[in-house]
Amino acid sequence: KKSTTSNVLNEYLPVDMTTQDLSQMTDQYAFEVAANVQQGLLSRTSSGSPKAGLAKSWSHSKDGLTWTFHLRKGLKWSNGDPLTASDFVYAWQRTVNPKTASQYAYIYSGIKNADAINSGKNKDLSSLGIKAKNKTTLVVTLEHPMPQFQNLMAFPVFFAQDKKFESSLGSKVGTSSSKQVYSGPYKFVGWNGSNKKFKLVPNKNYWDAKAVKNKG
Repeated sequence: KKSTTSNVLNEYLPVDMTTQDLSQMTDQYAFEVAANVQQGLLSRTSSGSPKAGLAKSWSHSKDGLTWTFHLRKGLKWSNGDPLTASDFVYAWQRTVNPKTASQYAYIYSGIKNADAINSGKNKDLSSLGIKAKNKTTLVVTLEHPMPQFQNLMAFPVFFAQDKKFESSLGSKVGTSSSKQVYSGPYKFVGWNGSNKKFKLVPNKNYWDAKAVKNKG
């Protein structure tokens, strides 16, 4: 009798994988993979409401313009690099930088100076409304209250990126599974940029690795 208790989940994507560069992805299947191999400041419950992710707690000012996120201590990327608040600063600045030409940069509209930076009017990336106070504290400043802001924090375009890893890759970031590192429950492996078959395997450096039950 053939066993049906395998803990391997097979999924099929109807189109080719495009990229795992968080600043460059645009299609739902790239986002689907990213949602499993990366994690944002916040995550979502099964009903879609925000819950803690890489940030264990968060709060906002009464006027809704200043948001503070407290990251879990000891976070690591899949390659062992420390994952700190500055990785979010780098990622957000990279995405709104017009040189990156991110098609999703518009979604940053409402975050302080995002529109001005992305349009090229403001050349100072450091003026973007995101600051790392220390390794685990992140402060985001908005231009106006954004009711959708918490939900956006669970969207891959707002996830952290590992500057140390990406800086030598240039435009090759995310063009294969080995040209990316991962902050979520799984790692993406076996994709060379054009092949049709690849896997997600548990990320041993994920902060809640013990909660990942299946092997890949």
